[in-house]
Amino acid sequence: MNLTASSLGIAAVAGYIPESFLDNLERAPALDASEDLLRDKIGVLKVTRKPADEETSGMAVKAIRKLVDQGAVRLEDVDCLVVVTQNPDGYGLPHTSARVHGALGLSTRCAVFDISLGCSGYVYGLSIITALMQAQGLRCGLLVTADPYSKIIDPHDRNTSLLFGDAAAATLITDQPVWRIGRFDLGSDGSFADDLMVRPHSQHFHMNGRAVLNFSSRKVPESILNALAVNGVALAEVDRFLLHQGSRHVVHQIGKKLGVPDEKVPFWAGEYGNTVSSSIPLLLTHDSLRDDRCLVLSGFGVGISWGSTVLWRVRAG
Repeated sequence: MNLTASSLGIAAVAGYIPESFLDNLERAPALDASEDLLRDKIGVLKVTRKPADEETSGMAVKAIRKLVDQGAVRLEDVDCLVVVTQNPDGYGLPHTSARVHGALGLSTRCAVFDISLGCSGYVYGLSIITALMQAQGLRCGLLVTADPYSKIIDPHDRNTSLLFGDAAAATLITDQPVWRIGRFDLGSDGSFADDLMVRPHSQHFHMNGRAVLNFSSRKVPESILNALAVNGVALAEVDRFLLHQGSRHVVHQIGKKLGVPDEKVPFWAGEYGNTVSSSIPLLLTHDSLRDDRCLVLSGFGVGISWGSTVLWRVRAG
């Protein structure tokens, strides 16, 4: 079958959020954090944590199983599997997607690989998997995000410990979509790469919060406007802007720069945290989107990199 890019899109999304969590309000005094900081700036009251014995691939499998349980996909139909993570199983060899492939018993004709990207990874991943499927004539793909930052977080670092949560999400890409995917605006500036990095001496994640905020409020609105322009969409036509859930303050700052009301730029991660590449697909599972017709997605972070695109609803989901 000769597929066009516009015939492929998002048919279903499922998320896996671990049941275990850390209560930020309880931990705040030990981390010298006020309740106002948690509620108004960070916006995260709980951060989820995977079980100690659960690997990245296990989280990915649970997200895919949810799609199967919902009746969205049959495993025997899957043509390709792409896993977005920077915290893979073990030492990253073999690739985490190979572990997922084996655990699910997917067909040997299934194309399988990882993408090493962080918070921009979901948007980049949509671009890559749809291009691959179009080029190869594939009809059923899975884009999975699973990046448990609990592997690299310093529990005593207020900048990261109160913010990042563990989760995974699985997105089904088919030629019978609920959401059609538009063209992409993608970019990166490696000169700021060290503002988000794992420090070699400690093996802990470091975040320069001020630099990330400045980058996000400057570059992300520009990327969103570029994505709207290449897709021929006016700002007022967008029902919702689904941004990477960096923090409540970051999300609201980007909304202000765009000049759109807060209700169009939601921060819905308060009960689980910043889940890196899974933050946008988790938003796509939200009931509040049931009447929306046009969405903007924008991911940004490690790299430093960014990516934005537009989704249009083509049928009820």
